[in-house]
Amino acid sequence: MSRPLPPAFTDWFAARGWEVHPHQQLMLDRADAPALLLIAPTGGGKTLAGFLPTLAELSDGDHGGLHTLYVSPLKALAADIRRNLTMPVTEMGLPIRIEDRTGDTSATRKKRQRADPPHILLTTPESLALLTSYEDAPRMFAGLSRVIVDEIHALAESKRGDQLMLSLARLSTLAPGLRRVGLSATVDDPKAIGQLMARHPDPVEIVQADPGPAPDISMLETETPPPWSGGGGRYAIPAVLDQVRQHRTTLIFHNTRAQAEIFFHHLWLANDEGLPIGIHHGSLAREQREKVEAAMVAGKLRAIVCTGSLDLGIDWGDVDLVIQVGAPKNVKRLVQRIGRANHRYNAPSKALLVPANRFEIVECQAALEAVQDGDLDGAPRGPGPRDVLCQHILIAACAGPFSADDLYAELTSAGAYADLSRAAFDACLDFVATGGYALRAYDKWQRLQQRPDGTWHLRDPRAAARIRMNIGTIQDSDLLKVRMKGRMGGKPLGEVEEAFAASLTPGDTFLIGGQIVRYEGLREMTVEVTRHAARKPKVAVFSGTKFASSTRLQERILEMFRQPDWPALPGHTRDWLALQREVSRLPEHDRLLVESFPHDGRQHVCAYGFAGKNAQQTLGLLLTRRMEDAGLHPLGFVSTDYATLIWGLDPLREAAPLFARETLRDGLDTWLAGNAVMKRTFRACATIAGLIERNTMGARKSGRQATFSSDILYDTLLKYEPDHLLMQITREEALRGLVDFGRIEEMIDRIGDRIDHVRLDRVSPLAAPLFLEVGKVPVVGEGRERLVAEEAARLMQAAGLSA
Repeated sequence: MSRPLPPAFTDWFAARGWEVHPHQQLMLDRADAPALLLIAPTGGGKTLAGFLPTLAELSDGDHGGLHTLYVSPLKALAADIRRNLTMPVTEMGLPIRIEDRTGDTSATRKKRQRADPPHILLTTPESLALLTSYEDAPRMFAGLSRVIVDEIHALAESKRGDQLMLSLARLSTLAPGLRRVGLSATVDDPKAIGQLMARHPDPVEIVQADPGPAPDISMLETETPPPWSGGGGRYAIPAVLDQVRQHRTTLIFHNTRAQAEIFFHHLWLANDEGLPIGIHHGSLAREQREKVEAAMVAGKLRAIVCTGSLDLGIDWGDVDLVIQVGAPKNVKRLVQRIGRANHRYNAPSKALLVPANRFEIVECQAALEAVQDGDLDGAPRGPGPRDVLCQHILIAACAGPFSADDLYAELTSAGAYADLSRAAFDACLDFVATGGYALRAYDKWQRLQQRPDGTWHLRDPRAAARIRMNIGTIQDSDLLKVRMKGRMGGKPLGEVEEAFAASLTPGDTFLIGGQIVRYEGLREMTVEVTRHAARKPKVAVFSGTKFASSTRLQERILEMFRQPDWPALPGHTRDWLALQREVSRLPEHDRLLVESFPHDGRQHVCAYGFAGKNAQQTLGLLLTRRMEDAGLHPLGFVSTDYATLIWGLDPLREAAPLFARETLRDGLDTWLAGNAVMKRTFRACATIAGLIERNTMGARKSGRQATFSSDILYDTLLKYEPDHLLMQITREEALRGLVDFGRIEEMIDRIGDRIDHVRLDRVSPLAAPLFLEVGKVPVVGEGRERLVAEEAARLMQAAGLSA
């Protein structure tokens, strides 16, 4: 039986000529379910569907205190939802107070919100974790009735999501009967996401909205074909500008912040008509991001060059075209970005793909077909990481004494930690309490004590303030503020990585926020710059995520290679693949293609593993080590998502021994033991687990200070307690993330002993673009692009192709 809306709501809908969508009514009807997951397309009123039951329940004005908590991955999204939600509440005259609470909220307002919370509070995972750490959390959350998690798919794939699920477990303890609602537009496995969000072992009800019409998506046609390598998409700027002229508002997505900056710079140089175009990414100053967001909402911009900072559900209103520059790497992400165009229910989203190089034509075509087939890619997250669990124990201790039995029962109700053993929990508790065996003697890591009644509490109550300053799982990689030089501290422009700042000398120029600036110096951990009119800047090395291509997308590419003539691909790409098949072979799903050939006086080996950038990079490290042991004198390597090219002095006689799982695993262990990857991973894990403080009273540690102290800790543990909990966590994280060894093992399982070693007398068509990956970096100055083009022509001629 349908639950009717209060008259004020039906009148408000009718005044606008709107009707309640079926999925919105379903959410209202099932409002009492312990856990609901709504999957609805962008523009389908998903957020309103999540909030309708809350607004209906609060419309009578009888509820005091906090009723509903809304959690979003982005601060900007929380602010956007507050604006969108306030309008109907105000117009209907409902007695409902709505506020947001993020890192941008003032300390005064935050303090008042704890004492007198609004009916609806909009926040982020980090701010929620912080709220649960206060002694007054039981009072604040006692009347909490519902929690709404927006864009849950984006959180489910990260440690932020793991921390959020632990916070929800805490909320369910503080507010028994709490109802959970998840909202998402793109989910590859609804049941898995639902179980992650629900309180284990409670069931989850899934509401699927009508997905609406299929998106209108195609590849952008350009006069100039894409180059053989590179990632900027600069060749397509005339065609992109033409599309911007033809549409009201265009979002131009890039996979990295550096690529977005380069593209925006050249787009602006080509923008002779002075069309209003902005740039938006996570390294820009908040003031700049907000200025661009406000201009977008007001319809003042014709285009915005952006990154993942605009992936999620901010309603930009008049966007009618999305352009993705560079292969999307992940179909789910592509669908999410496509959804930014046409924020209207039952209207198709329009999107264009711009492959940045020739191989990406194949990848873009595979992504197009995956979208048309509704084949979203995704991989299971695996068990919840233990560094996040250690932080959760510290957060629990900040809120007051706790029972280990009760805390264990609570956190195993969080989906990702449902299978956590008691022994693993006790090991985390011991680490948090004492620092572990090797660190037990140091007073600073003696943080928890056990009372006579068996409960645990903070040894020094003053430690709570320091712990709260370091809550969160986002690891910024030593970013420094960039400001215009001025007597009073000039206008903030954004942030760059410390390593990039250290490479600058006064007079160097670089891009940030779409403008070229001149480096003047470093003052009090701030990069001071002045405006500069150079045309060839250096490029800031931003910390934006460098996506690895998904396993499913790689499988589709390999399936495409099996086609006899590739009718969907342009002629030059078909000729390229046909020549590869003629002179060598094309890679196959259950076989490994290894080519060896001489070129420019060096011997080369190319292995087409299709394992993703991180795994192929790791494979390069391991294969060169194996080749060194075999006396083949390797000199270097380069990797892409699909292949690793190694060059050296001696020819490879036999490929199969290089890929034996045991030797690769041994090589990995040896390499990891003394590698900077492990130290970098250790620092991130130790910071999340609370062993290292990034923020201290009155100051924030510089990246160099944090590195120094974490390096000493790492070396100490490696020497005295190599099996310390944090060393175990570090190894797991390194294998899973930075080096992606699991995907190498999957590749070896997939191919078995089916290795095709093809010996050639010259470079193969498929290997040729990898040489440009190598030669791209050292060539600098005005002639760089011409030299790269000439090198491409020479290589393709050697491979039997015209460039």
